Amino acid sequence: MVLNYVWLAFFLSAFAAALVQTLLGDAGAFPRLVTALFESAKTGFDVALGLTGMMALWLGFMKVGEQAGMMGALGRAVSPVLRQLFPGVPAGHPAQGAMTMNISANLLGLDNAATPLGLKAMQELQTLNPEPGTATNAQIMFLALNTAGLTLIPTSVIAIRQTLAIKQGLAGFNAADIFLPTLLVTAITLVCALVIVALVQRINLLRAALLAPLALLAAMAGALAWWLGAMPAQQAARWMGLIGSGAILCVVALFLLVGALRRVNVYAAFVDGAKEGFGVAVGIIPYLVAMLAAIAVFRAAGLMEALLHAIAWAVAALGLPTDFLPALPVGLMKVLSGSGARGLMVDVMQTYGVESFPAKLAAIIQGSTETTFYVLAVYFGSVGIKNTRHALPCALLADAVGLVAAVVVAYAFFH
Repeated sequence: MVLNYVWLAFFLSAFAAALVQTLLGDAGAFPRLVTALFESAKTGFDVALGLTGMMALWLGFMKVGEQAGMMGALGRAVSPVLRQLFPGVPAGHPAQGAMTMNISANLLGLDNAATPLGLKAMQELQTLNPEPGTATNAQIMFLALNTAGLTLIPTSVIAIRQTLAIKQGLAGFNAADIFLPTLLVTAITLVCALVIVALVQRINLLRAALLAPLALLAAMAGALAWWLGAMPAQQAARWMGLIGSGAILCVVALFLLVGALRRVNVYAAFVDGAKEGFGVAVGIIPYLVAMLAAIAVFRAAGLMEALLHAIAWAVAALGLPTDFLPALPVGLMKVLSGSGARGLMVDVMQTYGVESFPAKLAAIIQGSTETTFYVLAVYFGSVGIKNTRHALPCALLADAVGLVAAVVVAYAFFH
């Protein structure tokens, strides 16, 4: 119901704003909303269409891994941890392996790989859902982990910074200097999301079976951060790309090899999985168009800009520093649209210079936050869930903490 009210609020507030603008003499207010509606519908279809190939590819490989027994083995390996966070998912269930694959892809910043894997995990979790139209606790917890946006290597953001630095004539620019701040912010956001959802679902997080693996993961992340941080920027960027692409190819090769050794018809299994991917991508379209249309009219009515002005006034009235404000639109837009936030980040870097504090903050925000409304629309839409229960408020609260953490961490590192 929460998502229903938010979606309705986007449209009604945009219509009211456009009506006021029209009464004040702006004849283009309503045409802008209509144009935004049509363009967002086309964008939603294009996004789903572009996702079709990736979904078919990854769900094909996932089917090979499933028939080869790799997904079950992966699920059993991480079962002690996932059992604490997802008490409603039986040990060894295929959902555990799919969720592990998705989280691993997010850690490496592999967005194109993470989404199909996440959708596969949602499908597996849906098989345990006694009320197919209502989100389960396990699905909400999984969604919270995704919207927390835990990313070990913000590969795409670093690449964009390096490209703009070259265009701006900055010799010896360290495009990877946001690596540690981004890692820290994503970790804070993840912990916040876990705590919020655990409190709502009454899950005890203070257990050795959960804390020990998290401590090990933190130690590994710290070691990787130290290793990459000691390298020159270009060398670190190359290693990040190698780690990401190598991880993908190793998983694919392992699935195919084990499948062949166990006499699985890997080609037939891949085709069966790819067919499922096509169906999932098509099923997402109505949910994606609905959400993108609401966001588009909200922006077209000028309400996003008005919100930013209100925040700027409040910050200045409190006597707080305001040099972070140029990067704030990136954080607000990232909740709504990843591509929109990326465009705003590039705009900040071009306007203030890629070495500036606002540009560094914008890069940290872009690399450490997730498109919450997009994730909700796509993930829940892929399994036909309309009642998202407490998923949206929990995700938005974690987003707010993450945005504040990004500002604080950026000041600590770069100001």
